[in-house]
Amino acid sequence: MLLLHGVILTILTLSLLGLSLNLICLKSLARVREVSGVGKVSILVPARDEERSIGECVGSLLGQDYPDFEVIVLNDNSSDRTGEIVQKLAAGDARCRLIAGTELPPGWTGKNWACHQLSQAATGEWLLFTDADTVHSSGTLSAAMAMAVSQRTDLLSAWPRLLTLSLGERLVIPVLHVIALCWFPLATLRWLQDRPWLLARVSREMLRSFGGANGQFVLFRRESYERIGGHAAVRNHIVEDLALGREVASRMKEGMRLMNCDAAPLADCRMYRNFREVCEGFTKNAHAAFEGSMLTWVLVGGSQFVAFFLPFLLLFVPGQLRWALVEVGLIYAIRVALAVRFRTSWVGCALHPVGQLLAMCIGIRSWVKSVGSGVQWKGRTYRPVFTPQEPGPGVGSAAE
Repeated sequence: MLLLHGVILTILTLSLLGLSLNLICLKSLARVREVSGVGKVSILVPARDEERSIGECVGSLLGQDYPDFEVIVLNDNSSDRTGEIVQKLAAGDARCRLIAGTELPPGWTGKNWACHQLSQAATGEWLLFTDADTVHSSGTLSAAMAMAVSQRTDLLSAWPRLLTLSLGERLVIPVLHVIALCWFPLATLRWLQDRPWLLARVSREMLRSFGGANGQFVLFRRESYERIGGHAAVRNHIVEDLALGREVASRMKEGMRLMNCDAAPLADCRMYRNFREVCEGFTKNAHAAFEGSMLTWVLVGGSQFVAFFLPFLLLFVPGQLRWALVEVGLIYAIRVALAVRFRTSWVGCALHPVGQLLAMCIGIRSWVKSVGSGVQWKGRTYRPVFTPQEPGPGVGSAAE
């Protein structure tokens, strides 16, 4: 038991340290008075059956105070009123246009194919890919462009505030912050980018493992997007945002720069509307995020179970109360810090062990379905494959 507590405390201490460093280096988008002379931005929105959110999303994008932009929405064979809603908005604003998506080719996931088509239609020097369930205050694009220029980024990814209204959302979605902010090496990535002499000593594969992005808000220099092969380079990857971030990170020795930032002060996103959607969405993504590495999945999943769930069980084991209370205290220190910084649910924070258990069950479900019958999302079935792709026609069998 002493060894077990040592392992738990080590993981929690490292998690708290990683979180602290990441929160310190994670810059927040801030409103700017003016941004000029940096080029036209194409705001690109893939949309499939998004009638409940697309109107508010596009309306907020058309309200941006940035001086030169266009909004292009791709209707990905929606079966609802998505196209009709966007068409009405486009009819009243020349900056907005709707295009119809073509049939999904073999070897592509739906979102990657939609984003690829959007990039082909874009005319801007910058490409902003954003999801249909995001809402942006008027200064979001200007703030993002100001940061992208000042930080000389090839890819700037922003993290909107995650809205959670139903109980299922509040329990599970904030666990994403626990995993991402405690384990994703944001601080290390930024430190390396500012020290070329040290960057040269790190292998390309290790640099790639440091990469990541949030598909809700991905801002590329167009030339950088094309340089890595765009969405065609990750066409068969279900978690395309992580894959794109890794592609940029792997080229850091060539001078490419990747940055993640906090957009919570300026943008919101409601990923899912109920527990069923939460379960299906994370089932789609959880296995794919590890790119088929069973070892990494076991290490991360095992760490989450041992450090972030087991201490709550140990509270009821005779003789373990003192140790367990310290461990539970560290867990809640992490959860409170995240709730304050990202304004996530206090209900989810208080009921952490319930949310953690549900998240782990979803992770197991994702692995089982991914290696079995496949994962389903918006009427399509995906069997993830993780092989490097070259730009060009679809290959493989990632989509069915």
